Amino acid sequence: MRYTVDEIAADIPSSIAIGPFGSRMKSDSYVSEGVPVVRGNNIVDGQHPEGEFVYVTEEKALELKSSMVVGGDLVFPHRGAIGKVSLIPQDATMILSSSLMKLTPNKDKCSSSFLFYFFRSKRGAYELLKNASTVGTPGIGQPLTSLKQIEIDLPPIKEQKAIAHILGTLDEKIKLNQKMNQSLEEIAKAIFRSWFMDFDPVRAKVEGRPTGLPPEISDLFPDELIDSEIGEIPKGWEVTPLQECVIEIESGRRPKGGIDKSLQQGIPSVGAESIAPAGEFDFSKVKYVSAEFAEKMKKGRVQNFDVALYKDGGKPGQFIPRVGIYGDGFPFDHFYVNEHVFLLRSEQLGQPFLYRLVSSPALLYQLIAKGSAKAAQPGLNQTEVVESTFVCPNEDAITVFNSKTRPLLERQFLLGKENEILSDLRDTLLPKLISGELRIPDTEKFLEEAGI
Repeated sequence: MRYTVDEIAADIPSSIAIGPFGSRMKSDSYVSEGVPVVRGNNIVDGQHPEGEFVYVTEEKALELKSSMVVGGDLVFPHRGAIGKVSLIPQDATMILSSSLMKLTPNKDKCSSSFLFYFFRSKRGAYELLKNASTVGTPGIGQPLTSLKQIEIDLPPIKEQKAIAHILGTLDEKIKLNQKMNQSLEEIAKAIFRSWFMDFDPVRAKVEGRPTGLPPEISDLFPDELIDSEIGEIPKGWEVTPLQECVIEIESGRRPKGGIDKSLQQGIPSVGAESIAPAGEFDFSKVKYVSAEFAEKMKKGRVQNFDVALYKDGGKPGQFIPRVGIYGDGFPFDHFYVNEHVFLLRSEQLGQPFLYRLVSSPALLYQLIAKGSAKAAQPGLNQTEVVESTFVCPNEDAITVFNSKTRPLLERQFLLGKENEILSDLRDTLLPKLISGELRIPDTEKFLEEAGI
């Protein structure tokens, strides 16, 4: 049956409302912990609000009871990122900012999770966007009226729950893979920092303590620290510029006049906005160049385990580089980078070591200082990158690090490819399930087997 949002809202005061909180509050009203405030930047691509929250006291939250949201409520921006939606997690209590509106559904008529996926669909997003003004900051002139008038076709409640369970299971698996990917990233970073920045095994030997490493690895580290121009470093290791490590560095280019954004197929061209840690990639930002243009490019084709470095852009005096690595067919088998990205390779150092080195605080600090010193366009040239220095360990330590951490990168790429498949499956099923084109037979048995 077809309902308006007004008809499926819970029969309680302020079931559809705009948060009055936010712009009128001074920053000194926030506290370090308490009731979180949901703002527009917390409504992202996940199911629930996430990111950095600000907080108010419980007393202040009670003063703003009409803008309070609880588990099962849906929240939508009515200015700014219009078209997005987020679902408040169960057992959570939050406060809306003034840029958001909420919907408390009638649980006897509809599933909150089903509604979330409806508004995630193209039709749902269109309904949220159709009354928005694109002049200046996007906004809806009469947001509550527009929200209340949206029409939704609702299948029986059990079928709604079954649909939400199928889509939610895919989302949960994607999120689990993302967390695992982040954990693998942190593990490799911690090993690199311990071995090659903090020199923990060397310090342990100096102090007569066990290194905590297997003997064959522990033996690779010196047992003495010596003075250098950057402070104490392991004996036999040297402060070395990257250019002494047989570094290959290149960037790509774009067609004259820029990327044709209407091109929906061709050869992917990756820019600075797509550089992310291993196994992460935002496919919604993909741009393409024609096969003919790609064939003419002499440089910029991504090779297996290439390290990518964002090389220029940003506000004058504020350069913040990003580092990524691609491999094993992730995110694509065949793709290029544009002129804003450097690709780095070094057989001497190995790509896992090079990735951790370039993304380490010690090297990034040098790149930030060099890139931010430009008066007009912040950024780096090839010479500035390869003249950056680091403490170069012995070859055997580098070899062992690469052998131990390369499998972690391979696992991250595998998880990234799995998430791409899961996302494609979810995005294919979502409109078909929401519209009723694809039905779930025997929903009662399905829910029973799912434990719902």
